[in-house]
Amino acid sequence: MAMENQSNKALSALLVERAESYWIKLCEAWPQASEQLSESQQAQLKQAFALSDFIGEQLCRHSDWVPLLFNGLIDDVDRAQFSTELTALLAEQTSEEGVKKALRDYRNLHMVRLAWRDFLNLTPLQESLLDLSALAESLVITARDWLYDEMCKQLGTPMDAQGNAQPLLILGMGKLGGRELNFSSDIDLIFTFPEHGETQGGRRSLDNQQFFIRMGQRLVNLLDQVTVDGFVFRVDMRLRPYGESGPLVVSFSGLEDYYQEQGRDWERYAMVKARVLGPWTAHSDELHDLLRPFVYRRYIDFSAIESLRKMKQLIAQEVRRRRLSDNIKLGAGGIREVEFVVQSFQLIRGGREPSLRQQSLFATIETLNKLGQLEYLAVNELKDSYIFLRRVENLLQAIDDKQTQTLPSEELHWQRLCHALDKVNETDLRTHVESAMRKIHSHFNATVGGDEQQDNQDPLGSQLWICQDDEDAAALLVEQQVEDDDIWPQIKSWRATVLQRSIGPRGRETLDKLMPKLLEELLQLAEPSASFMPVAKVLDKILTRTTYLELLCENPGARQQLVRLCSASPWIAEELANFPMLLDELIDPAQLYDTTAIDDYPSELRQYLLRVPDDDMEQQMEALRQFKLSQQLKIAAADVTGVLPVMQVSDHLSYLAEAIIEQVVLHAWQQVAERHGVPADTSVSNMGFAVIGYGKLGGLELGYGSDLDLVFLHDKLPAGETDGKRPIDNNHFYLKLAQRIVHLFATRTTSGELYEVDMRLRPSGASGLLVSEIERFGEYQATEAWTWEHQALVRSRFVYGDDALAAKFSQQRAKVLQTERDKVSLAKEVRDMRVKMRDHLLKVDSETFDLKQSPGGIADIEFIAQFMVLAHAHEDKGLTVWSDNVRIFEVLAERELMGFAQAQQLIQTYCQLRDANHELTLQHKKGQVPVARFTADTDAVISIYNQYLQL
Repeated sequence: MAMENQSNKALSALLVERAESYWIKLCEAWPQASEQLSESQQAQLKQAFALSDFIGEQLCRHSDWVPLLFNGLIDDVDRAQFSTELTALLAEQTSEEGVKKALRDYRNLHMVRLAWRDFLNLTPLQESLLDLSALAESLVITARDWLYDEMCKQLGTPMDAQGNAQPLLILGMGKLGGRELNFSSDIDLIFTFPEHGETQGGRRSLDNQQFFIRMGQRLVNLLDQVTVDGFVFRVDMRLRPYGESGPLVVSFSGLEDYYQEQGRDWERYAMVKARVLGPWTAHSDELHDLLRPFVYRRYIDFSAIESLRKMKQLIAQEVRRRRLSDNIKLGAGGIREVEFVVQSFQLIRGGREPSLRQQSLFATIETLNKLGQLEYLAVNELKDSYIFLRRVENLLQAIDDKQTQTLPSEELHWQRLCHALDKVNETDLRTHVESAMRKIHSHFNATVGGDEQQDNQDPLGSQLWICQDDEDAAALLVEQQVEDDDIWPQIKSWRATVLQRSIGPRGRETLDKLMPKLLEELLQLAEPSASFMPVAKVLDKILTRTTYLELLCENPGARQQLVRLCSASPWIAEELANFPMLLDELIDPAQLYDTTAIDDYPSELRQYLLRVPDDDMEQQMEALRQFKLSQQLKIAAADVTGVLPVMQVSDHLSYLAEAIIEQVVLHAWQQVAERHGVPADTSVSNMGFAVIGYGKLGGLELGYGSDLDLVFLHDKLPAGETDGKRPIDNNHFYLKLAQRIVHLFATRTTSGELYEVDMRLRPSGASGLLVSEIERFGEYQATEAWTWEHQALVRSRFVYGDDALAAKFSQQRAKVLQTERDKVSLAKEVRDMRVKMRDHLLKVDSETFDLKQSPGGIADIEFIAQFMVLAHAHEDKGLTVWSDNVRIFEVLAERELMGFAQAQQLIQTYCQLRDANHELTLQHKKGQVPVARFTADTDAVISIYNQYLQL
């Protein structure tokens, strides 16, 4: 297209005023200007001053450049000279500071030259973009080459294993890659090198990657740093693998691994324009061959359209959110939509059609016409509209060397544009801009399409997940009235970590679908940041298990329950993170909160185990653990949502444990019996064996994560051996059985340990036999046991075994507890034990109350109950019926052994403290609160404790 020189067009009064101000400044810097420049040159110079502040500022600062411009610089551009001249210029430099100045001065001189040619209409747009791209490429490559030589002198030359020198290759992305750079564009770069190895020739060897990372940092600084002379180009490195969190430079193999395993759709889109900068080499061919399979699929890839459509929706949301009106790049029908149309064809068909694998939009659009993919009319309209908008964009940026795509708000800039584009006024120019954008948008809709209604939904979760800029994120949250300063840093940090995980394309795609939905759920909460990290920890464990990501992505109910439960309890979040199979439980909320009835745990467990073959012991053990975890999750879900009060929670956890104990004993019996046979007159239904629960299990007060205090008993046996192939002594059989039970509890499978079992409350403690004969147990309790062991016996109960043994144990327990004791001596022994326990276990400051060990806490209340049973059971046998503290206090009040008000005070405080402890457990916190929280209640407990125990 022939270009008409605009130098003879008359300037408006406003433009004349701007031109004269710069002319005066120039004459001050170069007094001979009016003498050495002809009238026509002065007129042309003033026209350039009128149209561009960048030209005016630079020439007033460097008046010596003006003669250069009129002595050939504003004539045709020889792009090859850029590299030649820069190489010679940098060869004279011995320091980075010198290189910085040389690069910036050269850049500014030639940008003035190119802006002049653009504003005065001396060059077609496509030529202008090529000139800008060639200048940028030469600046980058000559800076790279100077720096490489300099660093090799300092550190040695990076080599591969065969002794070949390794270069730094620079991929130019976006418009630089397509040789269609804007006047004031950032340049998007990716640094890479062919092979790993070490430097040679330096004082010490350095890993190649470290060499190139240092070089990359220095190169970015050479180009990007703003000095008194300005900058060369703003450099954006965020398109590299893993973005800002990834290494600045990776090898070819690192690039290949990343794009094969983790490359995402938007990165394919970006790679369409990727081009190795500088002279072409064999390494350039190798790099492009390596990237091609990622960008161009071997089949016709229609999925690319949906990806581009989603990207366009996100851009539309960004435009609306930032209120970008008059944006000729990002708005509907803007420059970006032309790029989307062309690149959609490249991504869809480039795998089958090599002629589409090119970086230039102009070349590609012509190829699409030749291939019959776009009609002649569409090509013409798209191309002409694109050229017009790009010309407007280029002029906008050349006014003041600023990166903008927004039509001006100042009258001066409108007049500048209208003058350069030969338009009458703002209205005339707007009409042409709007016409071009309408044509582009109609072709965009016909090719890429997109649901305009969906564009308008503007989900906050989607925008936050793809947001890269801190200020944009902050603006988003303010706009949506999310008052949580911590949520964005958490999202950004976690996303950066995830980017470095190898989760495969399917996993990455699913995660990108899931996260906006999860963020929407989290952002409904009062404090999203308090829940984000617990949820993120669950996701961390399932990132490589795409089926679980898909479960959450496709199932809104499961997603909601995940957020709800993780928000309510870090303990639940940790359980879900440690055992992802529990996520299956979240699918049906009605089922999740339908806790098993107290009496149904044994039958439910038996049904559950029927799924696993009897002879597959490993799977049986795993099934037991899975049943415990899933039932515990149901109990916890009902707990944190208030469906179950704390007393019932403990009941459920205790009866769940009993059901599991039953099955563990049965499995242990089966295993030992198979190997050794069984004692005479015993069988699986008549074992002559019992399990006694102590502590929290005995008192029906089990919590999440509680261990099991157990004692094993067996019936009196006649002398003899078992009836198996490898017979053993009868007593030895029960020892083997007890050992097997403990082993089955402690064995760690995929789903963890079943329960931690504590056997130290058996007769003679850790030094005693693992299982005791029932009569010997009774004798020990009656004649050898310490008072603290009798205290423990108060909180014991039969939990599994033969009915006959249950009756014998109850009789022996009652007999021991009903022994008459001297109350003063008893009070001292109980009190001494309590002091000893407190000295050993209480570790808090004066401002903190330990719910269990502080004076007036849970342990004091338990010791009161135990003392009262041991002191008064000989008077009232009813005190030996129950093993839980609440019922013991109720009986004490009912029998008038304690005042009703005192009993109620102890019950109420005990429940409150346990409730608080329970709540803290679910929050993964220590059982400690500020002293003031329970002062009135605990003071009352201390008073009652002193009344009964300070005798």
